Amino acid sequence: MEARLQEQFDQAKHIVFLTGAGVSTPSGIPDYRSKNGLYTGHRNAEYYLSHTCLVREPATFYDYVKQNLYYPDAQPNVIHTKQAALTRENRATVITQNIDNLYNVANCAHLVEFHGNLYNVYCQVCGAHVDWHQYLKDPHHDADGGWLRPDVVLYEEGLNQLNIQRAVAAMTQADLVVIVGTSMRVYPFAGLLDYRNDQAPVVVINQEKLDLGVPIEMVQADATQFFEELQV
Repeated sequence: MEARLQEQFDQAKHIVFLTGAGVSTPSGIPDYRSKNGLYTGHRNAEYYLSHTCLVREPATFYDYVKQNLYYPDAQPNVIHTKQAALTRENRATVITQNIDNLYNVANCAHLVEFHGNLYNVYCQVCGAHVDWHQYLKDPHHDADGGWLRPDVVLYEEGLNQLNIQRAVAAMTQADLVVIVGTSMRVYPFAGLLDYRNDQAPVVVINQEKLDLGVPIEMVQADATQFFEELQV
């Protein structure tokens, strides 16, 4: 790692990490749109992950989610752990598109799960929260027979307004924005860049170049190697 980049991290007091599926692929969780991604292998993936499917075919939705999204044995990798360490120093916030819970396992202190969390499960009838282990055994709530669902944002559903507010607030306060493991093509997540402090540099750590419409510093590198070398 260049000493200049390390110095940027050392001097920053309000880092915002904008992260996506590429952060969790080293932990064995497939991404969505790559050659071996979730959407590549399932032609109807977007339907299976839609509100319509949940309502019309709840058993189909459940089978798809259970078989393709849950990786309960996955563990955080060095990207998660180094970012989480910076949050525990109150020097960083992570805003992630990921729903896999790995940032929580890594003890991330300031975390916005923009699209929710698979491991937060609730009953659609009574609203009670249910342990995810139970959900993977049976999608029905023992208490009232209602269908359970994970608290994630499906296609056709709106975002959690509190998450939006927290994400925007973090972006306005950032003095360094670091994009990792995401192509920044999914909105409204990608639109968070519009709220950044104009003085905050944007560093992109990715193996493919991104054109984001704002000045960026492109670090074409493997994110795992980058964070292994980063001193926190």
